[in-house]
Amino acid sequence: MSSDAQVLTVDGPHGAHDVRLSSPSRVLWPELGITKRDLAQYLIDVGEAFVRANGDRPVSLQRFSGGIDGEQFFSKNPPRGAPDYVRAVPVVYPSGRTHPQLVIDEPAAAVWAVQMNTIVFHPWPSRAELSDNPDELRIDLDPQPGTNFADTIPVAVELRELLAEAGLVAFVKTSGNRGLHVFAPITPTREFLDVRHAVIAAARELERRMPTRVTTNWWKEERGERVFVDYNQANRDRTMAGAYSPRPLPHAPVSCPLEWSELAQANPRAFTILTVPDRLQKQGDPWASMHEQPGSIDALYSWWERDLEGGLGELPFPPDFPKMPGEPPRVQPSRARRPE
Repeated sequence: MSSDAQVLTVDGPHGAHDVRLSSPSRVLWPELGITKRDLAQYLIDVGEAFVRANGDRPVSLQRFSGGIDGEQFFSKNPPRGAPDYVRAVPVVYPSGRTHPQLVIDEPAAAVWAVQMNTIVFHPWPSRAELSDNPDELRIDLDPQPGTNFADTIPVAVELRELLAEAGLVAFVKTSGNRGLHVFAPITPTREFLDVRHAVIAAARELERRMPTRVTTNWWKEERGERVFVDYNQANRDRTMAGAYSPRPLPHAPVSCPLEWSELAQANPRAFTILTVPDRLQKQGDPWASMHEQPGSIDALYSWWERDLEGGLGELPFPPDFPKMPGEPPRVQPSRARRPE
């Protein structure tokens, strides 16, 4: 054990675990001087809410060789020597390949991930034991150039009302960057492609209601100065930063759950590793009750079928996915060959 290593005792639902933290004084966020030890303490402080939101799910770890400015890579399967409180489950990737993926069940596992130089946690929208069927419908509101966080707020509010019409209860969080994430708990009875289609249906309806503010165009050249509803985040093995996950930006932001009542005045830069633990202690977790009353995507899926009958078909998939049935050509419109 190196001379500056520390052993942290981390409480959890299955008792306390000792987690060795090497190089605790390594600075991860240079602008604020936030260290590896500070990050570990942050995850201890928010541990219960963090595990409630991200635990019992396959998770990808975004790891950095140094601080936030260092090289980064994604890690999915447990490395050799992982402690016995870190487990894995087999999941199926878009290629059809099956591989074990990490699962976090308690705060000690998140602190261990910090020891592995993790900064961002990317949980799947499905549970570890039923990874093919999401129990969360997730919608990523991504402001395009010329728009900003403030532009996502009215879009999120309208989306909440739209989802309510479909029988779903929406929850909101900052992305930790410029956008917003809207989640709705669902019963895990349908697989990823069905949930993707439900998200597309919601996105198209939102675009109809707010055509000057919202776009579903996959190609950036067609989006304009609008908020892009990134439906492809609903695909298998596509994830976004989890609730309470840090982000690798200079001001050390956190993807922070909000009450809908505070959204209008929210400043995403205010939710950081330094401020969120105190906020959580004083205000509680806005997402604590998320999964108490899951809904169904049946109404949204009926909208998808309605749009199919109206001539609206499949939308493009990410470039690393296999070609999917009914998918339009994966070619940028400006590069498409014109008919002669």
